[in-house]
Amino acid sequence: MTDETLVDRATLPRPDVTAAEAGDILQSRYGLSGAITELGSQQDRNYRLDTDERRYVLKICHVAYATLELEAQNAAIHHISTKVGAPRVPRVIPSTDGQHIVAVTVRDQTYQVRLLEYLEGEGLTHPKHLPRESVAALGSLCARLAQALADFTHPGLDRSLQWDLRRAGPVAVQLLSAITDSAARDRIAKTMVSAVRRIQPLAPYLRLQAVHHDVTGDNVVSRRDDQGHLIPDGVIDFGDIIRGWLIGDLAVTCASLLHQADGDPLYILPAVKAYHEVYPLTEEELRALWPLVVARAVILVASSEQQISIDPENDYVRGNLESERRIFDTAVSAPFELMEIAVLNAVGIETAALLSEDWQPLLPDIDPATISFVDLGVQSPHFTAGNWSQADIDWRLLARAAAETGTAATRYGEHRLSRSKLRSAAPSSTFTLHSDICLAGGSVVAAPFAGKVSWKNHHFILLGEGISLHLDGVEPLLEDEAEVEAGQSIGTVSGEDGSLGGLRVQLSTLQGTEPPLFCAPREAVAWSQLCPSPAALLGPDVNAPRPVSAELFALRRTHLAKPQKNYYEAPPQMERGWKEHMFDVEGRAYLDMLNNVTILGHGHPRLAEAIGEQWLRLNTNSRFHYAAIAEFSERLASLAPEGLETVFLVNSGSEANDLALRLAWAHTGARHTLCLLEAYHGWSVASDAVSTSIADNPQALTTRPEWVHAVLSPNTYSGTFRGSESAAGYLDAVFAALEAIDAKGEGLAGFIAEPVYGNAGGISLPDGYLAAVYGQVRARGGVCIADEVQVGYGRLGHYFWGFEQQGVVPDIITIAKGMGNGHPLGAVITTRAIAESLEKEGYFFSSAGGSPVSCAAGMTVLDIMADERLQENARVVGDYLKGRLVALIEHHQIVGAVHGMGLYLGLELVRDRTTLEPATQETAAICSRLLDLGVLMQPTGDHLNVLKIKPPLCLTAESADFFVDMLEKVLSEGW
Repeated sequence: MTDETLVDRATLPRPDVTAAEAGDILQSRYGLSGAITELGSQQDRNYRLDTDERRYVLKICHVAYATLELEAQNAAIHHISTKVGAPRVPRVIPSTDGQHIVAVTVRDQTYQVRLLEYLEGEGLTHPKHLPRESVAALGSLCARLAQALADFTHPGLDRSLQWDLRRAGPVAVQLLSAITDSAARDRIAKTMVSAVRRIQPLAPYLRLQAVHHDVTGDNVVSRRDDQGHLIPDGVIDFGDIIRGWLIGDLAVTCASLLHQADGDPLYILPAVKAYHEVYPLTEEELRALWPLVVARAVILVASSEQQISIDPENDYVRGNLESERRIFDTAVSAPFELMEIAVLNAVGIETAALLSEDWQPLLPDIDPATISFVDLGVQSPHFTAGNWSQADIDWRLLARAAAETGTAATRYGEHRLSRSKLRSAAPSSTFTLHSDICLAGGSVVAAPFAGKVSWKNHHFILLGEGISLHLDGVEPLLEDEAEVEAGQSIGTVSGEDGSLGGLRVQLSTLQGTEPPLFCAPREAVAWSQLCPSPAALLGPDVNAPRPVSAELFALRRTHLAKPQKNYYEAPPQMERGWKEHMFDVEGRAYLDMLNNVTILGHGHPRLAEAIGEQWLRLNTNSRFHYAAIAEFSERLASLAPEGLETVFLVNSGSEANDLALRLAWAHTGARHTLCLLEAYHGWSVASDAVSTSIADNPQALTTRPEWVHAVLSPNTYSGTFRGSESAAGYLDAVFAALEAIDAKGEGLAGFIAEPVYGNAGGISLPDGYLAAVYGQVRARGGVCIADEVQVGYGRLGHYFWGFEQQGVVPDIITIAKGMGNGHPLGAVITTRAIAESLEKEGYFFSSAGGSPVSCAAGMTVLDIMADERLQENARVVGDYLKGRLVALIEHHQIVGAVHGMGLYLGLELVRDRTTLEPATQETAAICSRLLDLGVLMQPTGDHLNVLKIKPPLCLTAESADFFVDMLEKVLSEGW
């Protein structure tokens, strides 16, 4: 087939066949009728037919495409259908007279039509985001399809097609004339030239076979796995099938993924890895992959521009053009060299290491062993209280070290904390690809290897064989383009003698491109091969220790008890916190919307100072007499309602609730205790007994001891009785339980509940609920326990205690978590009479509860809360945050309700707003995607379908906006 034929085909509009005319064809040639819907296509005209029994696709093609080519498509579909493990493909449906390809004439124009089974499933194009699982599954499907076609031959495969990447260069030239923007046209043309130059030397080594050549989101159908991820398992539209490069098939798939990559070209790597695991590729094919992806991106943009010019009513092409431009922009955003290394590394192929054994010293007058290297990483002792965000902090720390030691340098391969950006959807470029040295001005700088000098704009480059040395801060002794030998002096460090100067050192294998000084952690493996370590010049200590997160996690799983779970399947290694932010070991900043333990925020210097000072002075147990325990107990009692004047100090919420139950038993002489379903109170024997959440313990409803009486949870959103007037229904359930206890004649010890339903996501109890329950419990001699561990202590903003919202006063208050801002601290506040009842069973003692350090921590937390007005901030920012969350309900059907107040909120996700079916799988996936976007979030509730939003009380409105913006991004783009 000639190039002229190719050009003619490229200018064809879609067949001019209306839906009504398509209906006539279906009725007359196939005996079918039903509802007809047009489907998108670039040059065919496709209609879906819905009959009462099944669905079909009518494909209408120009006669410019030979019948032999259509026969090849049909034969390929049949061939694949016979292969075990191959993807699903549609059946070809014969006409009433047995033909698989039918010639029809519409308004004097002849076309070829085929009818195919409509393959059910979801496509992958419409979601703006695909998770790694879907990306990998698409690569695997592409490989399985190619395997199935490996032994397929047909004369119709040898065809001239503009999508054939073997012809990408000539096709691009023919298509570029349609692009009227000269700057855009020149950019696209230069990109294609660069891609073709890298493909040409590899072309003889690229395998040829039958390939689908269009395995994209538009041409696959998917089913959802147990986690709700789209997993493609079927392939449609064989219109581009050819005998072509095997690796070109994968390149088409990878290019299609770039419109969902959010600008990250490395997004394709799971697909490459999965493909290679199924159908191994050669090294030459892997090296050709990215240039072919770029070539495909060029053809996509140029072809769509041309098609719009000849078929301006083609909404399908017009709609695709924006995503194709996005594909092109992402494809050209990374150097070919970087992507080649990244692809090879993804399948386990390592590139050759840099040979530097014969290099000469860069600084001949300085022994590398005398250089002191400054730690600027996430765990550096130089950083505290957010000082890493100060301007030039790294240079100032470097200069200070040099003033003390003579010569100091920063480390290569270090994840710089100062580079970490707060509230960023993408990881910051924290990985260091260079070293800065602070040393005496006038120090001699020599060439470590032979090469040519380049000196432009105060930037010095020594161009060697396959390697270049980039220097800043040097006064050169040589002219531009001078040749130098290894060991020859090339300049001196800028600065007066006796002063300190700065020298920046970077190695690079890139030719004609100035390398970046930093890269994102996900790019570090590839960039560190393009910009290798300067250890050969500055000694091995220039290399920062690499994070060993995976090894540490394996160690944790080996030695830490399995029931002691962790957040996330592949958790980031968190090593620093500041205010409402946490930082992993790679310098990734996360907005902490989850951590109700750190009520003040992370890393508060005033709290650290108070704890440190007390620890240096004294720490012992509470049986000794010291001021702090008296002062802190008095302080806590002053926060409680009148009459609750006696305090027990403990270590945790579990211990506090356990003690509260023991107090109830001792005071009443009874054992029977009332609690709520869907509740959590702790992990000690007693507190676990009244914990009924099946999310925390799947056996909770069948393993309660006889003294525990769990009543219907008063969930006004998804419970048995709903709405603000639902109290009566829930109270009836309580009264029935109380009557059953009465019938036993053994008395009632009490009732324990969170006054705001925290474990269910911050749901407010029905008005009057606690007042009625407390009244009935007290009438039977029982005591009322308010578990304020999660919801109390100012977190609700509008109230300091949760029970205030219900207008009641409990007999016992339990608190923990935030009262120590992470220090193990809890308390029980009650009446003197109840407290002294415990003496019947002996004395109470908690080894660390109420220690001097714990009391100092508790008092300082209260001081900071008052001084920084954190309860008010919880109210103001919490109300603002809730308003933004409520607004999501209008735009996203999955958002069922927003619960809570202040900074204890819950966003409940449902699959159906009528049935309120919990969106459990979706919630887990949403939390995972939020982690990728820099937000820490986890689910709660019995069905784990509520986002538990309980950040530090220092949360700013800016951080609240970032959280909702990222959540909306996930809900809009997919997870």
